[in-house]
Amino acid sequence: MYEPIRTKSVHRMAGDAQDRIPHRSREEELDIQLAGHLAALLAVTDELGDDAAAERIAQQVARLRGAPPARHAGLTGAEPADLHRRAHTLAGRALVVAASRADTAAAILAAERMDAHSAALERPRPVGAL
Repeated sequence: MYEPIRTKSVHRMAGDAQDRIPHRSREEELDIQLAGHLAALLAVTDELGDDAAAERIAQQVARLRGAPPARHAGLTGAEPADLHRRAHTLAGRALVVAASRADTAAAILAAERMDAHSAALERPRPVGAL
């Protein structure tokens, strides 16, 4: 016949492990993700020298994180067109997350930044500029 189990099982029940591991809600995860995208956008915006836009982005990051963001300390030396492309991509990512969490203020800001960087990429280069 069957012999009874004499040792403690190495497996746990599903409810046991969840009590010891802290979990974040979907909204908290989206807040963290949105703050990260906006902080990266802030770094590129600081490098481009757009102080007004950088302040608006910093306010949103501070609202999401509960503390003011660390500002960009060093320059990458990248071409402005490359920085505008990167900023456009980051603003697009922020827009997707902001729309997902129904954050109107962040979504509007991200859409405005996308428009601004698109416009900057469409401007003709001055003669003699590389």
